[in-house]
Formats: sequence, structure tokens, C-alpha cells
Amino acid sequence: MDRNHNPEFTVMEIYVAYKDYNWMMEFTEEMIEKVALDLHGKTKIVVGDKEIDFKKPYKRISMVDSIKEYTGKDISGMDEAQLRNVCKELGIAADETMGKGKLIDAIFGEKVEDHLVQPTFIIDYPVEMSPLCKKHRDNPELTERFELIINGHEVCNAYSELNDPVDQLERFQEQLRLSEKGDDEAMFIDNDFVRSLEYGMPPTSGLGMGIDRLAMLMTNQPSIQDVLFFPQMRPEKKDATDPAEKYIEKGIPPEWVDVVQKMGYKTVEALKKVEKHTRLHQDLCGYNKKNKLGLKNPTPDEVALWIKP
Repeated sequence: MDRNHNPEFTVMEIYVAYKDYNWMMEFTEEMIEKVALDLHGKTKIVVGDKEIDFKKPYKRISMVDSIKEYTGKDISGMDEAQLRNVCKELGIAADETMGKGKLIDAIFGEKVEDHLVQPTFIIDYPVEMSPLCKKHRDNPELTERFELIINGHEVCNAYSELNDPVDQLERFQEQLRLSEKGDDEAMFIDNDFVRSLEYGMPPTSGLGMGIDRLAMLMTNQPSIQDVLFFPQMRPEKKDATDPAEKYIEKGIPPEWVDVVQKMGYKTVEALKKVEKHTRLHQDLCGYNKKNKLGLKNPTPDEVALWIKP
């Protein structure tokens, strides 16, 4: 199908006709370039203190190569223990509940993502990071998946859907192993989905784009609340909040008090209701990374003491 000469090319046709994820990347960069041109009449747009060029084509680099470029570490073929050692060498918080996928994601998020200011496709994710993605046709250790990173943030995620029931069941079983280790975000075995795949599923793909983040970039807005209506329209609900001193008495460093409260733990009593300290530890580290706070991450053992009754 020639999308350049077919005025009836619809979203549904994109979904059904897609055969190669390189094609999907081409479509994505064409779409974003057109948005920039229609809004600004040019592709170079100032975002904060940076100038970002949305003109296609965008840089493409594999997950493994991007980590090697910005850390000097070649993680290809590494097992969990080796990846955990790399995290230790790089000063990245990692605990025993984290499998290969989460360890690689932690390295990428801490050491690579912030450097990707110009539009960059991160491609060829390791299998362990993508339990629902089809294996790469040229390398079974990778998947046909990409994310578009702009100004240090993920804007879209896309991949070829896994339609092999045997492979999918094995991926779910690996997720179950991670769950038994303590990974609260690991998937469960969805036997209904596996059975559906056994009946037959054609080659398909999916693309999810964060329209809010794209709007922030195109309008040079630093906050998501500036491009969404609902946060502005909801009535503010004032909850009782403990003073910082009560958190500090529990051993929480002063610089982490505001973070803990913004994550919804307005009182020390609310912290005591947390069931798993490993989940809270992961959430804290993720909040620190996502909001680029630059705080020193606590250890899982330290977080365990924070929630101790």
C-alpha cells in the first residue's frame, strides 16, 4: 500500500496493513514533522532552553547500543547478576526483586534518557523488557519494539504484537517467576489470552502516543497541567497533612519528605499501611528519575524502616 498516494489511508488501515516496524517509525516521524509544520511553519522549535528539530528522519539506535554509548558498558548477553553489578558500578539502585528487564530499564532511565533531546527512536528492546512483543526477525534475543524519546521523555511506544501462543506462554511463565521474587509489576499468566492466540491471530502492531506530551512540546509548556483541562477543573481537596518533623522522626531524610507527600502519603499513618516496602522503594526511585530531582535514592532496607509501625 502506498500511503503517499492514497487519500483514504485511515488509522484502521495503518493498524491492519502494518508489516514492518520500520514502516511504523517512518509514519510516526512523518506525522510529528507535519504537526510541527502545520503549527509553526517550520520544524525547528524552541522548547525551554533547547531548540528541537522535528524534521525527519530521526536517529535510530538500539537499546543496548544507547547504553554502551552513554555509559561505556556493553550489556549484550549479560545475566541478572552481571547487570546488577553494572548498576552497582554506575551508582544505580537495584534490588533482588528486579529481573533483567527492570535492570536494563533502570540503567537506560538513569544514564541515557536525559541525553536524548533531539527526536530519537530507541529500537530493538531485549526480550526481557517486552513480554507482549514479537521477537525480532533477525535476532531472537531482541523484540520488534521502539520508543520515541524527545527532550528526555518517552512520546510513543510501538511494537509488533506477539501472536505465537507457545512463546507467549513462556513469557508469562517468566513473569510469574519475577512475581515470586517480589516484583509487584510482573504480569500474571493470562490463560484466556494464550488460548485466544491458539485459535489464531494475524500479524498486527500497535502504536500508543502520549498526545499530552506531544502538546507540551509543540506549545513549549513545562507542565502537563498547562495542556490538560481536567486537572484545572477538579475542585481542590485539602487533606490533613502531617508536618515534616513527623516524617523526619521516622528516619525519612528532609529532602524526601515532600516527595513522599506528593506520592499520596500525607500522613505518617498512611505510610504504615504500605504492605510491601520493595514496591514503595521502586515507586520512590521512579518518581525521582521521572521528575529529575537528582536525589540520592534510599535503599530498600531504609524504606522498610520508614513504614515500620
